[in-house]
Amino acid sequence: MASSSSSSCNWECDVFPSFSGTDVRITFLSHLIRELDRKLIIVFKDNETERSRSLGPELKLAVRTSRIAVVVFSKNYASSSWCLNELLEIVKCKQEFGQIVIPIFYRLDPSHVRHQTGYFGKMFKKTCCNKTERVKIRWRKALTDVANILGYHSVTWDNEAKMIEEIVNNVFGKLLLTSSKDSEDFVGIENHIAKMILLLDFKCKQGRMVGICGSSGIGKTTIARVLFNRISRHFQGSVFVDRAFVSKSMGIYSRANPDDYNMKLHLQGNFLSEVLGIKDMKVFHLGAVGERLKNHNVLIFIDDLEDQVVLDTLVGHTHWFGRGSRIVVITKHMHLLRSHGIDHIYEVHLPSDGLALQMLCRSAFKQNYPPDGFMKLASESAVRAGNLPLALKVLGSYLRGRDKKEWMDMLLMFRNGQYGKIEEILKFCYNGLNNKNDEAIFRHIAFFNREKISDIKLLLADSELDVDNGLKNLAEKSLIHEKCNTVEMHSLVQEMGEDIIRTQSNEPGEREFLVDSKDICDVLQDITGTEKVLGMSLDMDETNGLHISEHAFQGLDNLQFLSLFTKKGDLGKESSLHLLERLDHFPRKLRLLHWELYPSTGMPREFHPEHLVKLQMQRSKVEKLWEGVHSLSALKEMDMWGSENLKEIPDLSMATNLETLNLGACSSLVELPSSVRYLNKLEMLDMSFCKNLEIIPANINLQSLSHLNLSGCSRLRGFPSLSTNISSLSLDQTGIEEVPGWIENFTQLRLISMRGCEKLCPSVKSSLPNDSIPRVELNFINCINLDQEALLQKLSVFKRLALSVLSGEEVPSYFTQRTTGTSLTNIPLLQTTLSQPFFRFMACAAVDSGSISISHFSFVIEVSCRFIDILGNHFGSAYWPLYLSTAPLGSHLVIFNCRLPLNEDNAYLAKRDYDHVDIQFHLMGDCSEFKLKGCGIRLCEDYTPSPDIAAHRQMKSTVDKKRRQMKSTETVQVKVKCGKTERPKKQIERM
Repeated sequence: MASSSSSSCNWECDVFPSFSGTDVRITFLSHLIRELDRKLIIVFKDNETERSRSLGPELKLAVRTSRIAVVVFSKNYASSSWCLNELLEIVKCKQEFGQIVIPIFYRLDPSHVRHQTGYFGKMFKKTCCNKTERVKIRWRKALTDVANILGYHSVTWDNEAKMIEEIVNNVFGKLLLTSSKDSEDFVGIENHIAKMILLLDFKCKQGRMVGICGSSGIGKTTIARVLFNRISRHFQGSVFVDRAFVSKSMGIYSRANPDDYNMKLHLQGNFLSEVLGIKDMKVFHLGAVGERLKNHNVLIFIDDLEDQVVLDTLVGHTHWFGRGSRIVVITKHMHLLRSHGIDHIYEVHLPSDGLALQMLCRSAFKQNYPPDGFMKLASESAVRAGNLPLALKVLGSYLRGRDKKEWMDMLLMFRNGQYGKIEEILKFCYNGLNNKNDEAIFRHIAFFNREKISDIKLLLADSELDVDNGLKNLAEKSLIHEKCNTVEMHSLVQEMGEDIIRTQSNEPGEREFLVDSKDICDVLQDITGTEKVLGMSLDMDETNGLHISEHAFQGLDNLQFLSLFTKKGDLGKESSLHLLERLDHFPRKLRLLHWELYPSTGMPREFHPEHLVKLQMQRSKVEKLWEGVHSLSALKEMDMWGSENLKEIPDLSMATNLETLNLGACSSLVELPSSVRYLNKLEMLDMSFCKNLEIIPANINLQSLSHLNLSGCSRLRGFPSLSTNISSLSLDQTGIEEVPGWIENFTQLRLISMRGCEKLCPSVKSSLPNDSIPRVELNFINCINLDQEALLQKLSVFKRLALSVLSGEEVPSYFTQRTTGTSLTNIPLLQTTLSQPFFRFMACAAVDSGSISISHFSFVIEVSCRFIDILGNHFGSAYWPLYLSTAPLGSHLVIFNCRLPLNEDNAYLAKRDYDHVDIQFHLMGDCSEFKLKGCGIRLCEDYTPSPDIAAHRQMKSTVDKKRRQMKSTETVQVKVKCGKTERPKKQIERM
């Protein structure tokens, strides 16, 4: 009997094929593997390993770590003791942990395998010679057992391709229903997955939207996460959009409410970046998703949907996406699904009493059943929790490790009516926290939900709370969970936490945390705050013109966290919060000061920033922050982006722990104070579009500084003095005239962008970083004085040049192969090239942006190569560099190194007689006015054509007729996104 331990296996492959190489390797099996690869199903490949009589430990491991074994019986299968021993291992895995076995009888009668008769039987008897009786019996039994499994008989199929398609669909379906590590802790999950697989209907070639609907806490997100993890690798692109993703995607917009056009664009850009694996994509019209993904087979999950606008913005129609795409929307609001035209909906219902008991036991006892003596207690507890998965998990975590008496005491309180509703059960678990520290951490997390754990620790560092242990204990009690350095609390648990805080007092000004807009308005307008208030978080869009006096913060002596933000992204809007007069003070203990659109030109008369960890005042009207020198050792982040009235930065010499300083778009700033030289932990300095900035301190030699952005500082003339540790340097549209020679020592530099630096001298090429840099992106668009040819000579030394952009109309003569079209053909190919891991050349694309009048645009250039032999056989490889531009209009030259990964089975390909290569350029952009005017390549120095290539070509011409008749091709698909190479997958196609 197969055990249930299959879910515990560490799967390495999806499919292990067992076959006779002499019969099927280059025919049927190659077709089957090609189709499996196309479905992104991982197949174990032995790469024609020399087979011995015994089965080695590596191959045994390969069998055991494959989810499915496909056994291809052919006439010579039994002639190999290797195959028969392989079959024994497969049968053993089937018995031990339920490995799925699919037999295929290729041009062979299944009864001949079952009874070892006919030619198959003769081969079997021959192999059995000199074998012990025990071995013979085991082989016979294995053959009979596997032949009795329902499989595929090729003789009954008129079309072999159709049979292969059916086999692959069967394998794909079984993989989706195979449990794995990600699901073994979720009771009943496989039943949910099976029902979702039916709704998704992967046999349907068209795109499809499916909904998951159910009440809060019922397990919708759990189902979605497991399903996504299981099927996402079978798609060309995938993304799981949750609340944290949407909020993070808003960037400077603070939070997610994309009812504004700019927000929709920003959200779409981040969405496309995630799906396509391309960093920092920007879009400029709301048709970008459809344009970019219409030919992509993608998987998209949108979780915890509350807003129809998010749905419309990201997945407006199925025709936005390629054939076979699947979109899954998870929400508790059925009307959102219906209004979007989603008819395939899976409604998640409460689990049965039996499953609910298992869920509770899994949480309380780490097993699916209660220990002796706990059955009645556990059963009643599950019923009291209303069978709701969230409540079962939280209650089980609370009861973990408790004895019978504690269980009975809890149930007695339930019976007496003290706790009945789900919210009350959650509150009961909160009351069961072991100490005041954990309770306080819980209330803080209800305020800081979905914030970075590192930020929470910094903000609470000055308190007496044990944050690490508190978070650990809350996670063990299932009241929070940690994901990607972010702490998340379920919405029901957060609401319960906010309710607990409300019960602290009938007066809002006497509660720890305030998040209700009416409560905050009352406290600030009526000046009723007290020292009990620790935090305020106000969405100013929820207020209708709030007017407060200069004494608004009087009494709030212990206020540490102040966040006044706007969800809407209208950069030109005015604050809905108005100061009647300049504030007289901010509380001295403030650690977080986040006030967008701060309405006053001056800070409070009494302002003590000594405790600040984060100062975020984007788009404020403030002209000056504070006078004098303050101890700012706690300050980690200072963000004044868009504060156009800010005229000077205070002395920051004591901000020795500052890591991020964002002064972007502070257009009134004239100079950066010399005190920045003391910021020894500063990592990012952004002063982009400070259009009046003229002075940078002579020596900002900060060892920690890795990102500097001075783009748009048009009055800046001198190149900043920097540490050699800088990795990203943006100097677009500055007045810089010369790049100093010492920049060649910047070995960490990955990006230098100087677009539109019209005064840059021609000799910049002598100052470029040296070729020891592993990967660098250079941008010199509209630097009209540059010596282009000299620069190209310099660029040629960069073996890992990511990207270089210059202004220009035509592909320079430096590129030895060039054309005004999009294709380069018949480029001589060294016969030994395919034994190398990469085919390398420098590429150039001449791109015309036409007459478009936008400040930002983006496009992708796809370069594909086709290596062809004298008989017409070929394989291909592709590379996608990315180019994002903020340049003015005109023609551009995009130059980059292509390192095309060759097939993983290079030894096999090297036997082929490939003699030339065709290269195709393809442009994909946001705007139809983009044109590819020409392209060119220059083979790298380590590549030299074969001396006998001409003779080889003459021989090739004699077989042209045969080549036209041949219809077989071999392809290799390779994706390179932002310099990261996915493992190539071999594909073989026979036509």
